[in-house]
Amino acid sequence: MKYTEKGVEELRIAYVGGGSRGWAWGLMSDLVSAADISGEVRLFDIDKQAAEHNVIIGEKFNAATGAKSHWSYHAYDTLGEALDGADFVVISILPGTFDEMESDVHTPEKYGIYQSVGDTSGPGGIVRALRAIPMFEEIALAIKEHCPKAWVINYTNPMTVLVRTLYRVFPEIKAFGCCHEVFGTQKLLASMVTDKYGIENIPRDEIKVTVTGVNHFTWLTGAKYRNMDLMPLYAEYAKRYAETGFARIGSHDDNWMNNVFACNHRVKFDLFNRYGAIAAAGDRHLAEFCPGKWYLSSPEAVAEWHFGLTPVSWRKEDLGKRLRKSKRRLSGEEEITLRPTGEDGVNQIRALLGLHTMVTNVNLPNVGQVPNLPMGAVVETNAVFESDRVTPVMAGPLPQRIYPLISRIVGEQEMVVEAALTRDIELAFNAFANDPLVTVDAATAREMFDEMLEKTKTYLKMYDI
Repeated sequence: MKYTEKGVEELRIAYVGGGSRGWAWGLMSDLVSAADISGEVRLFDIDKQAAEHNVIIGEKFNAATGAKSHWSYHAYDTLGEALDGADFVVISILPGTFDEMESDVHTPEKYGIYQSVGDTSGPGGIVRALRAIPMFEEIALAIKEHCPKAWVINYTNPMTVLVRTLYRVFPEIKAFGCCHEVFGTQKLLASMVTDKYGIENIPRDEIKVTVTGVNHFTWLTGAKYRNMDLMPLYAEYAKRYAETGFARIGSHDDNWMNNVFACNHRVKFDLFNRYGAIAAAGDRHLAEFCPGKWYLSSPEAVAEWHFGLTPVSWRKEDLGKRLRKSKRRLSGEEEITLRPTGEDGVNQIRALLGLHTMVTNVNLPNVGQVPNLPMGAVVETNAVFESDRVTPVMAGPLPQRIYPLISRIVGEQEMVVEAALTRDIELAFNAFANDPLVTVDAATAREMFDEMLEKTKTYLKMYDI
């Protein structure tokens, strides 16, 4: 890369999973919207044709109205070629296919266990991790060989265990995980300020929060807008809207069972009223970290809590729509328009290049930012981004009331990483049977575990099963 008066040129970004029909396009839009960086995006995907299609689409983003920079796109045959000499690495992959995810999410339903997402925690998240961790082991070793000084941004779930894997395999790696769930809670807080005080158009990053916990089970122990403490305001709304929910973000009607991304914040409010801290993710994610009978005992119970189950059939249908969109973009039938994603990735890159400084929530190994969780375990807190440095912000100890909930999850996540890296399937089952959603007896849990492994065995050949 080369520094100039305009910023940084000749930047090399390797994109692992570069055939994506969603995240990749979002990155392209955000990159060309930044005037002070430019360079090459190196696309690698096990589906080489998908990456090649994104080369063509990427060039079309350069020509879109409003583009402020130019990026060249190339698809590479091997992971090593894409990584060689990269300054940044972006990882956004699907561990397996939606057929495997269909088993992750829906096989447990035979045993009376429901999952609203199934990609992070619960039985589905654990089996997905068993597929994904060996993949990330390979990626970490390749980064060590080809670009050991690169900054690595992970978007893939299960976020916590995959970032942990990168550091277990290559301890000197400079990696962090990004998730936008906290952003949604900042927007919720901003909407409360608007509703209560009539202050309009509050940017979500003006809501300053103290972030702690783990990805998708993230908590806020403090929140402010300017000099206004928002914790009492949140307490007021959590009590007032405990039964009805607030704003109905993500839903347009009361048919909650059929709205796959519905979130009326009733789970958030219930958790606040129980524990006095703000659970800072969508209700679909939060519910999966809690005991299975709290929010996910049945589809009808989910509807009563005003959030949605996301079936994999919806994801398959959505993939079909994105494939058709890709064809239209390739042919020129659909014009490329720039839309900001709201993600922090490009701004994080700019900060690490020394072009500005920022604070945002990320997933990093614990070096004391949450002192009553194990050192080395990956936690989600704020961090300061500046020239070639990410410094975690000390969040302080987890409040005693929520400590048992989160420490249990951290112990499970550490066990899953150890099990996958050592190929110890019995240790993986111990984590599986201990998960809060697994509300069946040990023998039934074993039957479910074995059935789920059988349905994803194509991606588990490294294990002795």
